[in-house]
Amino acid sequence: MLSMTDKAAVKARELFEQKGVTEGGLRVFVVGGGCSGYQYGMALAREFDDEDLVIDHSGIKLVVDPDSAPLLEGAEIDYVDDLMKAGFTIYNPNAVKSCACGTSFQTAEGGGQARACSH
Repeated sequence: MLSMTDKAAVKARELFEQKGVTEGGLRVFVVGGGCSGYQYGMALAREFDDEDLVIDHSGIKLVVDPDSAPLLEGAEIDYVDDLMKAGFTIYNPNAVKSCACGTSFQTAEGGGQARACSH
């Protein structure tokens, strides 16, 4: 369903240690908005809801709510550290259009009115 590169798992583990999170996971979600209709979000999840999908990947729990799950099917979380940006990014095969360095996307089924990216 949703996967994570080894580099992203190492960075997530470091983040959990920095924040003192010993139990929990990385919540990955999709919300309306952004320049292409949807945008990704991530947060530390200390608790899970009963309907959440929890995926264990390299010892990291990825937590996805039922509304976001179909939009993240087959996506991969990576950690990028280059001249332009450093941070988590999501490669999503469901995205037919994206902007804002991949933080906003649109699917074939829609997801909002695409707008020009602003900097």
